[in-house]
Amino acid sequence: MKHKTIKYLSVLVVVFCSSLMQAQQDPQFTHYMYNMSVINPAYATDNPGVINMGGLYRAQWVGIKGAPTTQSFFAHSPMSKKVEMGISIVHDEIGDVVNESNVFADFAYVLQLSEETRLSFGIKAGATFFSTNFNGFVYTDSAIDPAFQNNISKTFPNVGAGTYLFGPNYYLGFSTPNLMTTRHLETQNGVVGSGVEAIHFFMTGGYVFTFNSNDNFKMKPAFMAKGVEGAPVSIDLTTNVLINNKFEGGVGYRIGDSVSALAGFYVTPSLRIGYSYDYTLSDLKKFNSGSHEVFILFDLGSSRDKNSGKGYDKSPRFF
Repeated sequence: MKHKTIKYLSVLVVVFCSSLMQAQQDPQFTHYMYNMSVINPAYATDNPGVINMGGLYRAQWVGIKGAPTTQSFFAHSPMSKKVEMGISIVHDEIGDVVNESNVFADFAYVLQLSEETRLSFGIKAGATFFSTNFNGFVYTDSAIDPAFQNNISKTFPNVGAGTYLFGPNYYLGFSTPNLMTTRHLETQNGVVGSGVEAIHFFMTGGYVFTFNSNDNFKMKPAFMAKGVEGAPVSIDLTTNVLINNKFEGGVGYRIGDSVSALAGFYVTPSLRIGYSYDYTLSDLKKFNSGSHEVFILFDLGSSRDKNSGKGYDKSPRFF
């Protein structure tokens, strides 16, 4: 049953990558594997009694005036053997002008396919808060576009959906975090154009390899593919190693865009921090010094593996 399900989701990857059709708009994450609740509402840990929480901050293209910054937060926990619930928040800023926040409640229903394999289906529902502030904006053209003359503040309802297949040492997911297209700028008197946030599709996956009986050296290759109509598919390839269940290091490659170095450290069995640096490979490398990302993960609860002291070892997201 497990192999049939993997084959089915693998076909979805091919269909998804070949049929994607507006430019990338959703924020980028180098530590996508530790930010899964934001990307996929079906993400589940199968870790009863523990509340998983995490936060991430990303400064992209440092050195470019008005470059994007992103903050995310999530918290989720199993409510029963088959149900996990939580919240996820993403706040994106472009300079002091554009702000967008997505606030969602997440729900996942988990099916047990075998003793170790589970398939979950998730939905997220909430709202997108979008605003612009052109006060003090410096224009280079004396003929100002009317689209940039008025400040905007709008709220849009939004929903997302996803699936997530996982076992003790692997995961594979498909999701669309925002299913409703939203118009940020509407046409007025035939002059102002429309700014539309299009639907983004995500595929994620990873596998954990253990190289000795003491479980003190593990390697996890992972990937994320993101697509939206009218833009090339964005693909992240990452490989991390975990040494002595304490230190993590890795490298990543966002095809045609950047290379990354990643690091992480268990401060305590329930607290983890990490950092990544992206070096830009595109033409933008002439104008920025790279992108920085930091994250913190915290588990609140007492349901821990007595042998390892970590309640989140069951999830391949944490090795």
